[in-house]
Amino acid sequence: MSTGGTGRPGTVGIKQVAARAGVSPGTVSNVLNRPERVAAATRARVEQAIVDLGFVRNGSASTLRAGHSSTIGLMVLDLGNPFFTDVARGVEDTASERGYAVILSSSGESDEREQRNLRVFAEQRVRGVLLTPVGDDGEKAGALRDRGVPVVLLDHPTPRANQCSVAVDDVAGGELAAGRLLGEGARTLGFVTGPPVLRQCADRRKGALRALRAAGLGREAFREVAVPAMNARAGQEAARRLLESGPLPEAVFCANDLLALGVLRVLLQAGVKVPTDVALIGYDDIEFSAAAAVPLSSVRQPTYQLGRIATELLLEECDDPGGHAHQQVMFQPELVVRESSRRGGVPEGSPS
Repeated sequence: MSTGGTGRPGTVGIKQVAARAGVSPGTVSNVLNRPERVAAATRARVEQAIVDLGFVRNGSASTLRAGHSSTIGLMVLDLGNPFFTDVARGVEDTASERGYAVILSSSGESDEREQRNLRVFAEQRVRGVLLTPVGDDGEKAGALRDRGVPVVLLDHPTPRANQCSVAVDDVAGGELAAGRLLGEGARTLGFVTGPPVLRQCADRRKGALRALRAAGLGREAFREVAVPAMNARAGQEAARRLLESGPLPEAVFCANDLLALGVLRVLLQAGVKVPTDVALIGYDDIEFSAAAAVPLSSVRQPTYQLGRIATELLLEECDDPGGHAHQQVMFQPELVVRESSRRGGVPEGSPS
Protein backbone atom coordinates (compact mmCIF):
# COMPACT_ATOMS: atom_id res chain seq x y z
CA MET A 1 0.00 0.00 0.00
CA SER A 2 1.01 3.56 -0.59
CA THR A 3 2.91 5.70 1.92
CA GLY A 4 1.39 8.83 0.39
CA GLY A 5 -2.14 10.12 0.67
CA THR A 6 -3.23 9.60 -2.95
CA GLY A 7 -2.74 5.92 -3.62
CA ARG A 8 -5.19 3.51 -5.22
CA PRO A 9 -8.78 3.63 -3.98
CA GLY A 10 -8.98 1.82 -0.65
CA THR A 11 -5.30 2.23 0.21
CA VAL A 12 -4.16 3.88 3.42
CA GLY A 13 -1.33 6.39 3.37
CA ILE A 14 0.77 8.34 5.84
CA LYS A 15 -1.65 11.27 5.80
CA GLN A 16 -4.53 9.09 7.01
CA VAL A 17 -2.37 7.57 9.74
CA ALA A 18 -1.25 11.06 10.82
CA ALA A 19 -4.84 12.31 11.00
CA ARG A 20 -5.91 9.27 13.02
CA ALA A 21 -3.05 9.67 15.50
CA GLY A 22 -3.29 13.48 15.67
CA VAL A 23 0.28 14.06 14.53
CA SER A 24 2.05 15.37 11.42
CA PRO A 25 2.97 13.14 8.46
CA GLY A 26 6.62 13.78 9.34
CA THR A 27 6.09 12.22 12.77
CA VAL A 28 4.59 9.13 11.17
CA SER A 29 7.64 8.94 8.88
CA ASN A 30 9.93 9.16 11.89
CA VAL A 31 8.05 6.35 13.64
CA LEU A 32 8.55 4.19 10.53
CA ASN A 33 12.18 5.05 9.87
CA ARG A 34 13.70 6.59 13.01
CA PRO A 35 11.51 5.52 15.94
CA GLU A 36 14.13 6.47 18.52
CA ARG A 37 13.46 10.13 17.68
CA VAL A 38 9.80 9.96 18.73
CA ALA A 39 8.49 10.15 22.29
CA ALA A 40 7.18 6.81 23.54
CA ALA A 41 3.59 8.00 24.03
CA THR A 42 3.44 9.56 20.56
CA ARG A 43 5.03 6.51 18.98
CA ALA A 44 2.43 4.28 20.65
CA ARG A 45 -0.43 6.42 19.24
CA VAL A 46 1.01 6.21 15.74
CA GLU A 47 1.61 2.47 15.97
CA GLN A 48 -1.98 1.95 17.14
CA ALA A 49 -3.26 4.05 14.22
CA ILE A 50 -1.19 1.91 11.85
CA VAL A 51 -2.81 -1.23 13.25
CA ASP A 52 -6.33 0.24 13.26
CA LEU A 53 -6.13 1.42 9.65
CA GLY A 54 -4.21 -1.59 8.30
CA PHE A 55 -1.46 0.63 6.92
CA VAL A 56 1.39 -1.12 5.05
CA ARG A 57 4.44 0.93 4.13
CA ASN A 58 5.62 1.09 0.54
CA GLY A 59 8.79 -0.99 0.69
CA SER A 60 9.74 -0.18 -2.91
CA ALA A 61 9.80 3.55 -2.23
CA SER A 62 11.90 3.05 0.91
CA THR A 63 14.29 0.87 -1.04
CA LEU A 64 14.75 3.48 -3.76
CA ARG A 65 15.54 6.15 -1.18
CA ALA A 66 18.03 3.98 0.69
CA GLY A 67 19.57 2.32 -2.39
CA HIS A 68 19.05 -1.12 -0.89
CA SER A 69 16.39 -3.11 0.94
CA SER A 70 16.15 -5.05 4.19
CA THR A 71 16.14 -8.30 2.25
CA ILE A 72 18.86 -10.71 1.24
CA GLY A 73 18.77 -13.13 -1.68
CA LEU A 74 19.38 -16.87 -1.33
CA MET A 75 20.11 -18.81 -4.51
CA VAL A 76 20.33 -22.61 -4.20
CA LEU A 77 20.71 -25.39 -6.73
CA ASP A 78 17.49 -27.33 -6.09
CA LEU A 79 14.56 -26.46 -3.83
CA GLY A 80 13.38 -30.07 -4.07
CA ASN A 81 16.47 -31.28 -2.20
CA PRO A 82 15.91 -31.42 1.59
CA PHE A 83 19.57 -30.50 2.06
CA PHE A 84 18.84 -26.99 0.81
CA THR A 85 15.64 -26.80 2.85
CA ASP A 86 17.68 -27.27 6.02
CA VAL A 87 20.29 -24.75 4.83
CA ALA A 88 17.53 -22.23 4.09
CA ARG A 89 16.14 -22.66 7.61
CA GLY A 90 19.51 -21.61 9.05
CA VAL A 91 19.59 -18.63 6.70
CA GLU A 92 16.06 -17.48 7.50
CA ASP A 93 16.42 -17.85 11.28
CA THR A 94 19.62 -15.80 11.31
CA ALA A 95 18.29 -13.14 8.94
CA SER A 96 15.09 -12.79 10.94
CA GLU A 97 17.05 -12.24 14.15
CA ARG A 98 18.74 -9.27 12.44
CA GLY A 99 15.54 -7.81 10.98
CA TYR A 100 16.02 -9.08 7.43
CA ALA A 101 13.72 -11.04 5.15
CA VAL A 102 14.95 -13.65 2.67
CA ILE A 103 14.07 -13.95 -1.02
CA LEU A 104 14.60 -17.61 -1.92
CA SER A 105 15.29 -18.73 -5.46
CA SER A 106 16.55 -21.86 -7.22
CA SER A 107 18.73 -22.19 -10.28
CA GLY A 108 17.45 -25.70 -10.96
CA GLU A 109 21.11 -26.49 -11.71
CA SER A 110 20.76 -24.30 -14.83
CA ASP A 111 23.32 -21.58 -15.53
CA GLU A 112 20.85 -19.58 -17.62
CA ARG A 113 18.18 -19.64 -14.93
CA GLU A 114 20.75 -18.73 -12.31
CA GLN A 115 21.82 -15.64 -14.27
CA ARG A 116 18.21 -14.57 -14.75
CA ASN A 117 17.39 -14.91 -11.05
CA LEU A 118 20.53 -13.05 -10.00
CA ARG A 119 19.44 -10.15 -12.22
CA VAL A 120 16.11 -10.14 -10.38
CA PHE A 121 17.96 -9.96 -7.06
CA ALA A 122 19.87 -6.94 -8.33
CA GLU A 123 16.67 -5.29 -9.59
CA GLN A 124 15.09 -5.82 -6.17
CA ARG A 125 18.14 -4.12 -4.61
CA VAL A 126 18.73 -6.91 -2.11
CA ARG A 127 21.25 -6.01 0.56
CA GLY A 128 23.39 -9.06 -0.18
CA VAL A 129 23.32 -12.50 -1.81
CA LEU A 130 24.03 -16.03 -0.59
CA LEU A 131 24.91 -18.06 -3.67
CA THR A 132 25.36 -21.76 -4.35
CA PRO A 133 26.61 -21.39 -7.92
CA VAL A 134 26.29 -23.65 -10.92
CA GLY A 135 29.85 -24.13 -12.10
CA ASP A 136 32.54 -21.54 -11.42
CA ASP A 137 31.70 -18.72 -9.05
CA GLY A 138 34.16 -15.98 -10.00
CA GLU A 139 32.39 -14.07 -12.74
CA LYS A 140 28.94 -14.27 -11.11
CA ALA A 141 30.05 -13.12 -7.69
CA GLY A 142 32.25 -10.44 -9.24
CA ALA A 143 29.38 -8.99 -11.27
CA LEU A 144 27.28 -8.61 -8.14
CA ARG A 145 30.14 -7.08 -6.15
CA ASP A 146 30.69 -4.57 -8.97
CA ARG A 147 27.12 -3.39 -8.31
CA GLY A 148 27.93 -2.98 -4.62
CA VAL A 149 26.11 -6.16 -3.58
CA PRO A 150 28.06 -8.32 -1.08
CA VAL A 151 28.13 -12.05 -1.90
CA VAL A 152 28.88 -15.09 0.26
CA LEU A 153 29.33 -18.42 -1.48
CA LEU A 154 27.29 -21.11 0.24
CA ASP A 155 28.20 -24.81 -0.01
CA HIS A 156 30.96 -23.73 -2.38
CA PRO A 157 34.57 -23.08 -1.30
CA THR A 158 36.69 -20.43 -2.94
CA PRO A 159 40.45 -19.81 -3.09
CA ARG A 160 39.86 -16.05 -3.42
CA ALA A 161 40.99 -14.04 -0.41
CA ASN A 162 38.50 -11.25 -1.18
CA GLN A 163 35.47 -13.56 -1.09
CA CYS A 164 33.64 -15.14 1.87
CA SER A 165 32.60 -18.76 1.54
CA VAL A 166 31.11 -21.46 3.75
CA ALA A 167 31.36 -25.07 2.62
CA VAL A 168 31.99 -28.69 3.55
CA ASP A 169 35.11 -30.59 2.47
CA ASP A 170 33.45 -32.80 -0.14
CA VAL A 171 36.71 -34.40 -1.21
CA ALA A 172 37.09 -35.70 2.35
CA GLY A 173 33.43 -36.72 2.33
CA GLY A 174 33.80 -38.70 -0.87
CA GLU A 175 36.87 -40.40 0.53
CA LEU A 176 35.02 -41.26 3.76
CA ALA A 177 32.13 -42.88 1.90
CA ALA A 178 34.17 -44.82 -0.64
CA GLY A 179 36.75 -45.79 1.98
CA ARG A 180 34.02 -47.29 4.14
CA LEU A 181 32.67 -49.38 1.26
CA LEU A 182 36.10 -50.58 0.18
CA GLY A 183 37.09 -51.21 3.78
CA GLU A 184 34.16 -53.63 4.06
CA GLY A 185 35.74 -55.75 1.32
CA ALA A 186 34.24 -54.40 -1.90
CA ARG A 187 36.63 -54.72 -4.86
CA THR A 188 34.49 -52.85 -7.38
CA LEU A 189 32.90 -49.46 -6.79
CA GLY A 190 30.07 -47.76 -8.61
CA PHE A 191 29.71 -43.98 -8.43
CA VAL A 192 26.33 -42.44 -9.26
CA THR A 193 26.67 -38.70 -9.77
CA GLY A 194 24.94 -35.64 -11.17
CA PRO A 195 26.10 -33.08 -13.73
CA PRO A 196 29.93 -32.89 -13.71
CA VAL A 197 29.75 -29.07 -13.83
CA LEU A 198 28.56 -29.14 -10.20
CA ARG A 199 31.49 -28.62 -7.87
CA GLN A 200 29.95 -30.95 -5.26
CA CYS A 201 29.85 -33.87 -7.71
CA ALA A 202 33.40 -33.27 -8.93
CA ASP A 203 34.84 -33.09 -5.40
CA ARG A 204 33.00 -36.19 -4.17
CA ARG A 205 34.26 -38.08 -7.22
CA LYS A 206 37.79 -36.92 -6.48
CA GLY A 207 37.51 -38.24 -2.92
CA ALA A 208 36.15 -41.60 -4.12
CA LEU A 209 39.07 -42.03 -6.51
CA ARG A 210 41.48 -41.15 -3.72
CA ALA A 211 39.97 -43.94 -1.57
CA LEU A 212 40.20 -46.33 -4.53
CA ARG A 213 43.94 -45.66 -4.88
CA ALA A 214 44.44 -46.04 -1.13
CA ALA A 215 42.82 -49.48 -1.36
CA GLY A 216 45.30 -50.50 -4.05
CA LEU A 217 42.66 -50.63 -6.80
CA GLY A 218 42.90 -49.23 -10.32
CA ARG A 219 40.40 -47.27 -12.39
CA GLU A 220 39.09 -50.52 -13.89
CA ALA A 221 37.40 -51.13 -10.53
CA PHE A 222 35.50 -47.83 -10.79
CA ARG A 223 32.19 -47.58 -12.69
CA GLU A 224 30.72 -44.12 -13.01
CA VAL A 225 27.15 -43.33 -13.98
CA ALA A 226 26.39 -39.63 -14.50
CA VAL A 227 22.79 -38.43 -14.70
CA PRO A 228 21.44 -34.96 -15.56
CA ALA A 229 19.77 -34.29 -12.19
CA MET A 230 20.35 -34.97 -8.50
CA ASN A 231 16.98 -36.48 -7.60
CA ALA A 232 15.43 -39.88 -6.88
CA ARG A 233 14.09 -40.33 -10.41
CA ALA A 234 17.58 -39.83 -11.83
CA GLY A 235 18.87 -42.34 -9.26
CA GLN A 236 16.37 -44.91 -10.51
CA GLU A 237 17.58 -44.38 -14.07
CA ALA A 238 21.21 -44.79 -12.92
CA ALA A 239 20.36 -48.08 -11.20
CA ARG A 240 18.70 -49.41 -14.36
CA ARG A 241 21.83 -48.53 -16.33
CA LEU A 242 23.96 -50.38 -13.79
CA LEU A 243 21.71 -53.44 -14.00
CA GLU A 244 21.80 -53.43 -17.82
CA SER A 245 25.54 -52.93 -18.24
CA GLY A 246 26.90 -56.15 -16.81
CA PRO A 247 27.70 -57.47 -13.34
CA LEU A 248 26.81 -55.02 -10.59
CA PRO A 249 29.63 -53.42 -8.64
CA GLU A 250 29.96 -54.76 -5.12
CA ALA A 251 29.35 -51.29 -3.68
CA VAL A 252 27.79 -48.04 -4.89
CA PHE A 253 28.48 -44.52 -3.64
CA CYS A 254 25.92 -41.89 -4.66
CA ALA A 255 26.70 -38.18 -4.78
CA ASN A 256 23.60 -37.40 -2.72
CA ASP A 257 20.88 -39.20 -0.78
CA LEU A 258 18.11 -38.59 -3.30
CA LEU A 259 20.14 -40.41 -5.94
CA ALA A 260 20.87 -43.19 -3.44
CA LEU A 261 17.19 -43.60 -2.53
CA GLY A 262 16.34 -43.95 -6.21
CA VAL A 263 19.11 -46.52 -6.68
CA LEU A 264 17.95 -48.42 -3.61
CA ARG A 265 14.38 -48.65 -4.84
CA VAL A 266 15.31 -50.11 -8.23
CA LEU A 267 17.84 -52.55 -6.78
CA LEU A 268 15.30 -53.91 -4.31
CA GLN A 269 12.66 -54.19 -7.05
CA ALA A 270 15.17 -56.21 -9.10
CA GLY A 271 15.72 -58.63 -6.21
CA VAL A 272 19.18 -57.32 -5.32
CA LYS A 273 19.91 -57.58 -1.61
CA VAL A 274 21.33 -54.48 0.05
CA PRO A 275 23.93 -54.63 1.56
CA THR A 276 24.58 -58.38 0.99
CA ASP A 277 24.83 -58.14 -2.82
CA VAL A 278 25.54 -54.44 -3.14
CA ALA A 279 26.50 -52.08 -0.34
CA LEU A 280 25.25 -48.50 -0.69
CA ILE A 281 26.12 -45.08 0.74
CA GLY A 282 24.59 -41.68 -0.02
CA TYR A 283 25.53 -38.11 0.87
CA ASP A 284 23.81 -35.32 2.90
CA ASP A 285 22.07 -37.51 5.53
CA ILE A 286 18.64 -36.07 4.81
CA GLU A 287 15.78 -37.02 7.12
CA PHE A 288 14.40 -39.67 4.76
CA SER A 289 17.65 -41.65 4.77
CA ALA A 290 17.18 -43.29 8.15
CA ALA A 291 13.58 -44.22 7.28
CA ALA A 292 14.35 -45.91 3.94
CA ALA A 293 13.35 -49.54 3.28
CA VAL A 294 16.98 -50.33 4.05
CA PRO A 295 18.24 -47.52 6.33
CA LEU A 296 20.76 -45.61 4.26
CA SER A 297 24.34 -44.92 5.29
CA SER A 298 25.27 -41.36 4.42
CA VAL A 299 27.78 -38.56 4.78
CA ARG A 300 26.34 -35.95 7.13
CA GLN A 301 26.79 -32.22 6.61
CA PRO A 302 26.01 -29.48 9.17
CA THR A 303 23.27 -28.01 6.98
CA TYR A 304 21.69 -25.60 9.46
CA GLN A 305 25.10 -24.27 10.52
CA LEU A 306 26.10 -23.76 6.89
CA GLY A 307 23.15 -21.45 6.42
CA ARG A 308 23.56 -19.69 9.74
CA ILE A 309 27.27 -18.90 9.47
CA ALA A 310 27.01 -17.85 5.82
CA THR A 311 24.26 -15.39 6.75
CA GLU A 312 26.25 -14.01 9.67
CA LEU A 313 29.21 -13.36 7.36
CA LEU A 314 27.00 -11.72 4.75
CA LEU A 315 25.31 -9.37 7.20
CA GLU A 316 28.64 -8.47 8.78
CA GLU A 317 29.88 -7.38 5.36
CA CYS A 318 26.63 -5.51 4.65
CA ASP A 319 26.83 -3.58 7.92
CA ASP A 320 30.58 -2.89 7.90
CA PRO A 321 32.06 -3.36 4.43
CA GLY A 322 35.22 -1.45 5.30
CA GLY A 323 36.00 -3.33 8.50
CA HIS A 324 34.78 -6.77 7.43
CA ALA A 325 37.42 -9.51 7.21
CA HIS A 326 36.65 -12.11 4.54
CA GLN A 327 36.63 -15.70 5.75
CA GLN A 328 36.66 -19.06 3.99
CA VAL A 329 34.97 -21.47 6.40
CA MET A 330 35.34 -25.20 5.75
CA PHE A 331 33.43 -27.81 7.77
CA GLN A 332 34.43 -31.46 7.97
CA PRO A 333 31.81 -34.09 7.05
CA GLU A 334 30.81 -37.08 9.16
CA LEU A 335 30.01 -40.60 8.01
CA VAL A 336 26.85 -42.12 9.50
CA VAL A 337 26.76 -45.90 9.12
CA ARG A 338 23.40 -47.64 8.78
CA GLU A 339 22.21 -50.96 7.41
CA SER A 340 22.77 -50.23 3.69
CA SER A 341 26.56 -50.50 4.06
CA ARG A 342 26.83 -52.43 7.32
CA ARG A 343 28.41 -55.80 6.68
CA GLY A 344 29.44 -56.16 10.30
CA GLY A 345 31.33 -54.39 13.03
CA VAL A 346 29.70 -50.97 13.31
CA PRO A 347 26.29 -50.53 14.97
CA GLU A 348 23.54 -48.97 12.87
CA GLY A 349 23.34 -45.20 13.03
CA SER A 350 26.89 -44.79 14.34
CA PRO A 351 29.12 -41.95 13.19
CA SER A 352 32.36 -43.29 11.76
